[in-house]
Amino acid sequence: MTAKRKMQAKGAQVIGAMKEVVGRATHNRKLQAEGKAEKAAGHGLGGREKAKDAVRKHMP
Repeated sequence: MTAKRKMQAKGAQVIGAMKEVVGRATHNRKLQAEGKAEKAAGHGLGGREKAKDAVRKHMP
């Protein structure tokens, strides 16, 4: 996994988690949902990069 992609994935997860918490604290459902979506996107990006690394590892 490239360092840039890894940082993007972690950044999206952290920002999403923060938005979700702030949305919960302020009773803002839109912000809470936006945070959940961003966090899920970060997990997806990280998973995709891990899968690409696994394929590259087994390629001759």
